[in-house]
Amino acid sequence: MNGLMPDYNRRNKDAEVSPAIEYAIEAHALGKNFGSVQAVREVSFQVPAGSIFGLLGPNGSGKSTTIRMLCGLMRPSTGNGRVLGLDIITRSEAIKASIGYMSQKFSLYEDLTVTENLHFFGSIYGLSKPEIARRGQELSREMKLEGRDNQLVSTLSGGWKQRLALACAFIHQPRLLVLDEPTAGVDPVSRRLFWILLDELAAGGVTILVTTHYMDEAQHCHLVALMNRGRLHAFGPPRQLIAEEGLDSLEDVFIKMATGGE
Repeated sequence: MNGLMPDYNRRNKDAEVSPAIEYAIEAHALGKNFGSVQAVREVSFQVPAGSIFGLLGPNGSGKSTTIRMLCGLMRPSTGNGRVLGLDIITRSEAIKASIGYMSQKFSLYEDLTVTENLHFFGSIYGLSKPEIARRGQELSREMKLEGRDNQLVSTLSGGWKQRLALACAFIHQPRLLVLDEPTAGVDPVSRRLFWILLDELAAGGVTILVTTHYMDEAQHCHLVALMNRGRLHAFGPPRQLIAEEGLDSLEDVFIKMATGGE
């Protein structure tokens, strides 16, 4: 997560994003080589603002490398892209200041309370104390964290930690959230509540990029991209991809892609 922290001495300058953009994420023939290994090969797609976008693929498919390039953490070997209207090569610090990131392990401080974690992340994102207090109250209500303000994170269940991690990633009100397998290891009820929260955020204009291995969640996305061996094999609304392949479910499409159509 540390790599996603921009230089917040430049926050006001770098956080400037075009107020009206058609596409929140644009990838144009993105490629990344590590020596002779081609981790990502000419990946192209466009994600409209306010969409929930699922980036799917087996381990080693290149999706993590693609995300790192889009977040400004890694320079592409070939191609280019824009995130929130910002060039991923020349405006990487601005991108990092304008997005929220939530990792699979939540990146919370277990020895701090819920409120202390919100205050810490608010300060990291350059918010003033009054802004942090206001956002903390708003997020406590929006993320269903009421009554847990003074509870140590180490004593929270996985579902509560998940919602707190989302609140911390969203405290500076980014227009793009990047969620890396945010429901891994969380019970089904908490997963369902989490996706209700994501729907509400997207309805408010926030774009969400999520990785998941749960195909029921992927089918809930507005758009999905299926990657394997560094290549983009399919992109579009889940129902459209299912219909185009003549299969019964997105899981069947995923398996067909991962096994090379066998």
